[in-house]
Amino acid sequence: MTFASPLWLLALLALPALWWAGRRGGAAPGVRYSVADDAAALGTTGWAHVRWLPGALLAAAFGLGAVALARPQERDASLERSTEGIDVVLALDVSTSMTAEDFVPNRFEAAKAVAAEFVRGRTSDRIGLVVFAAQAYTQAPLTLDYPFLLTMLQEVRMGVIEDGTAIGTALATATARLRDSDAASKVVILLTDGQNNRGQVDPQTAAEAAAALGVKVYAIGVGDEGGAVRGAGPFGGAFFGTAPEVDEEALRAVAQTTGGRYFRATDAQALREIYAAISDLERTEIEETVLLDVRELYPWFLWPALACLVLSVGLSTTRLREVP
Repeated sequence: MTFASPLWLLALLALPALWWAGRRGGAAPGVRYSVADDAAALGTTGWAHVRWLPGALLAAAFGLGAVALARPQERDASLERSTEGIDVVLALDVSTSMTAEDFVPNRFEAAKAVAAEFVRGRTSDRIGLVVFAAQAYTQAPLTLDYPFLLTMLQEVRMGVIEDGTAIGTALATATARLRDSDAASKVVILLTDGQNNRGQVDPQTAAEAAAALGVKVYAIGVGDEGGAVRGAGPFGGAFFGTAPEVDEEALRAVAQTTGGRYFRATDAQALREIYAAISDLERTEIEETVLLDVRELYPWFLWPALACLVLSVGLSTTRLREVP
């Protein structure tokens, strides 16, 4: 409980003096009789023992009135947040070259782990997931259900679709997921370690379509050139090869066309820092409004004060009236 006019509480300091005045510290009042026997025959009643009551009620009325004038209040503050969320689609390369072990344990697993950290760091943004190799498909639509999204990210496997790197098709698929979005910002984070060599849509055409829809692309090229690649051979077993060179020129052009940026990550820590930088660039703005609900409590003190005053005046002029 707070007071809107707390200075009125200083009036409570006068209560002891008012109480003393109410008790009338001088000689007790009475009625003079010519014969003592006549006075003794009158006797006393219970009212004689509460002759102090009008003064006490007057002091109570004064104290309660002072508290009422101080305007006691109950304040209930609530915080209202409004956000304009960002829609983000993660486009993840799952081609065979992502098994290169220049990341720990490899590019594919490191990319999934860092993407999961990115998802956990968002609060009010819808996020979707597109995976691609020779073709692209939507692993998870735009959603605020982050546990579901993390589960779908964890379930991404290599070898489910034909090998290859269809960067243009992946970007077109991710952009299609954002076509009907009315978010304040629409973003595609495209991660790949190779060059566009499959699909019917070239990356630049897909980038121009994304720009027309207001979609911003952040492209990430991962891996050291010449990293070791391990994959399944045509007759079982495993094969080893050399990771393809990232087409940085094409990825940089895609990012610039849409107003985004291109990044290069050569290890997991660099990839983590890139996602952190993108997260800072595309941060949701949160507007906070404090709503204050004030409840006036002075009637709880004012009405008892008036009741005490009326009762004090009534008793002092009737049953407890004093005569000199």
